[in-house]
Amino acid sequence: MQILYGVPGEGMGHATRSKVVIEQLLASGHDVHVVSSARAFTFLHTSFPGRVTEIKGLHFAYKNAEVSKSGTFMLNLKAAGKNLVYNIGKQLLLDRKFDPKLVISDFESFSYFFAKLHNLPLISIDNMQVMNRCELDIEIEKEEKGNYRLAKQIVKAKVPGCEQYLISSFFEAAIVKKNTALVPPIIRKAIEASKPSIKNHILMYQTSSSLKTVQATLEKLPQENFIVYGMNQDRQEGNVWYKPFSETGFIEDFSSAKAVIANGGFSFISEAVYLKKPVYSFPIANQFEQYMNAAYIEKLGYGRHFKELGSDQLKAFLFDLDLFNKNLSTYKQDGNTLLFEELDTCINELT
Repeated sequence: MQILYGVPGEGMGHATRSKVVIEQLLASGHDVHVVSSARAFTFLHTSFPGRVTEIKGLHFAYKNAEVSKSGTFMLNLKAAGKNLVYNIGKQLLLDRKFDPKLVISDFESFSYFFAKLHNLPLISIDNMQVMNRCELDIEIEKEEKGNYRLAKQIVKAKVPGCEQYLISSFFEAAIVKKNTALVPPIIRKAIEASKPSIKNHILMYQTSSSLKTVQATLEKLPQENFIVYGMNQDRQEGNVWYKPFSETGFIEDFSSAKAVIANGGFSFISEAVYLKKPVYSFPIANQFEQYMNAAYIEKLGYGRHFKELGSDQLKAFLFDLDLFNKNLSTYKQDGNTLLFEELDTCINELT
């Protein structure tokens, strides 16, 4: 069956997760064509040459390591007219080359509108819909309530009226809307194939180049060894080893870490939970989805949720590693088996 698959270009989490699903669809005999933008397009085009069409997507604007709401709005408003024309042209091109019978969207708008325009069945696969289609069981701080309302409205408006929503999540949540199912997080093959162990280092994954406190904070714990990825450096300074990105090296350091430090991105956190690694999470400000992930990490006893990276907070986190390891030992997930079974069922029922 011909399937159109939409992947947003902002951030690489959607792309790496979608790659797993696309590979499974192709292995099952489906003919998949992908639409995406920015870095995700480049990544997917390399993975699936001849199967990916570039479109124009939305982008976040950052200021002082935070998401700027006004900056993001203006950035996308300026590009809206050009992007709309560009995407319509791509849609016409797609019409002539591809005749899908089903559309899958990973929180991506072009594929959504394509499905609605052509009256095609639509499946949503993402982690964001948990905010809209489930009841969250976390305490939301007063200063986060506005971010929650905004995020929920954006998620609600993004891909409404899908025939089925598959929500990937490392935590349980009560479903409050129909045509919705929770599935475990999508796990990359390399993570599935890794053999977790516990060595004497802590892995930090940090992509915000504006974060200047990393070295000053980590060197205050000289008895610990830190490996830092994401800052585009290759050097060692005291007890901190900055490494350039390498998937093989990263997964080796990730799977053997005694704990991990990161913001609140879903992909990294869900893989850490799968590998049973205690998580120190300090979400990017004004990104409620990251706040939610960090809050659930603390609620489930898998780690701690802090507002910032700090040496005192890090000491408190490390003091409780045994407790976090005990709680993580109860987490169960059989790779992507449940997701693939649910997806096969949806495809069979909708076509």
